[in-house]
Amino acid sequence: MKYLTVAIPCYNSGEYMNKAIESCLILKDDIEIIIVDDGSTDNTAEIGASYVKMYPETIRCIHQKNGGHGEAVNTGLRHATGLYFKVLDSDDWFEQSAFVKVVNTIKELHSKDEDVDMMIANYVYEKPSENKSSVIKYTNALPQDRVFRWYDVKHFYPQQNLLMHSVIYRTQLLRNCNLELPKHTFYVDNLFVYEPLPHVTTLYYLNVDLYRYYIGREDQSVNEKIMISRIDQQLKVTKLMIDSCDVMNLKSRKLRNYMVKYLSMIMTVSSALCVKSNTEENLEKRRELWAYLKNQNKDLYKAVKHTALGTFMEMDSKAGRKAITIGYSISQKIFAFN
Repeated sequence: MKYLTVAIPCYNSGEYMNKAIESCLILKDDIEIIIVDDGSTDNTAEIGASYVKMYPETIRCIHQKNGGHGEAVNTGLRHATGLYFKVLDSDDWFEQSAFVKVVNTIKELHSKDEDVDMMIANYVYEKPSENKSSVIKYTNALPQDRVFRWYDVKHFYPQQNLLMHSVIYRTQLLRNCNLELPKHTFYVDNLFVYEPLPHVTTLYYLNVDLYRYYIGREDQSVNEKIMISRIDQQLKVTKLMIDSCDVMNLKSRKLRNYMVKYLSMIMTVSSALCVKSNTEENLEKRRELWAYLKNQNKDLYKAVKHTALGTFMEMDSKAGRKAITIGYSISQKIFAFN
């Protein structure tokens, strides 16, 4: 039995994908690694094939026409046989002792018939250009080393969002909620985490620094200039998050509050990028985004507007736009997203 599927989406990742793959191989008997070659034009396919040859019981390499990060995740999920599903981007890696602890915990819970819907671990922002790293922990917000439910969750600090880096979903839960990420779209990692949350009832948090998230490549999708150039994709994902469920009718107050807070962060990022682009076209897109939220779900619109981040994000005056830019800069420092 494979307890965990690690899907590694790869697009022209030949220079760095080895580190991601090697970081998983300490537990090759209990996991499967699915390398998804998303129409690469470099030596990604050859590297994938060489690993399949060395570890045929652990690694598969699936080749597809370029469909973007979301479609690579979809492909990994379609082919997953592991009890749990984790995405590892090809320029990131796992800390091995933490990885062992995570997989052993999954095995232990399964042996006691206590499989949870979502497992959470810490992640680390790695910024070698600045010679620093920062760990995102959840020790103040989540019970440790036991199964818990949403009503056990305490207050999340602003930087403590549950991101793709920190979550491990039960594979069948993702299939049950019909998760299907859009093709040719960046920033779908937010949708990957957000959309399944209403289906999660049991959780487990391990205070280990599992995921090492590399920041610093010039072509990276979270580079601010690249984010502005892809603003339509950011807006598309934000709207899909708005439509993913009726947040305000969720029974769990704590889950509802968390999802409102998460959406307010994404609305902030989308709004600020439109403002920072300094084009009338994108300013109109920002207005249209807020109108979309209001039309789709007036109660959710009001809830987002009442968050600390949402207060200024719809302002249209010069002073308002300046406040948005300042708020975005503060958010960058808090969330460290680029």
